[in-house]
Amino acid sequence: MDREGLLISERINEVTMMCERENPIYEQISSFSIALYVLGFFDAEDIMFVDDLNQCEAAVILNENFTQISRDELPSDYHITQSREKYLLVIGDPLFPVHFAVLADTDSARPFFSKLKFFGSGFDSLEELINSFAGEDGISKDDIHFFKIKLTSPISLSSPPKIYIVRDDGRVV
Repeated sequence: MDREGLLISERINEVTMMCERENPIYEQISSFSIALYVLGFFDAEDIMFVDDLNQCEAAVILNENFTQISRDELPSDYHITQSREKYLLVIGDPLFPVHFAVLADTDSARPFFSKLKFFGSGFDSLEELINSFAGEDGISKDDIHFFKIKLTSPISLSSPPKIYIVRDDGRVV
């Protein structure tokens, strides 16, 4: 497990532990924020420093940072802590999502990690997630979408980084 895998594992454990508190503020944080936090999307010390996202903000992040894929494109032997690629399940219209869940482990009977309204955070199967939202806002099996996070190109370490100095007169040195 690399550093990023360890951090994802720690964030999943942190979010799961937050559910066990009495009257947690955590209940006010959306599934959008929880899923994106687990993926390391926010620069936050812990979940309590993450701003809550609404549907519109979640849709913008989804559009800018993820690529839609078919269910067949999901890897059959995937574990989030061991793969560089990250996947997101979106319930609802991607322009107005209802729920985000992170694909965590395809070898598990419950491969998706997310926060549900009434049950807190945990792992669920696709069928359990669909049943949790069936009939809500007209959600059907056709409203299940899969996305892959766009990977940023790694920084080349073959040449040292350049430092530019801009002087008060506007000259670049």
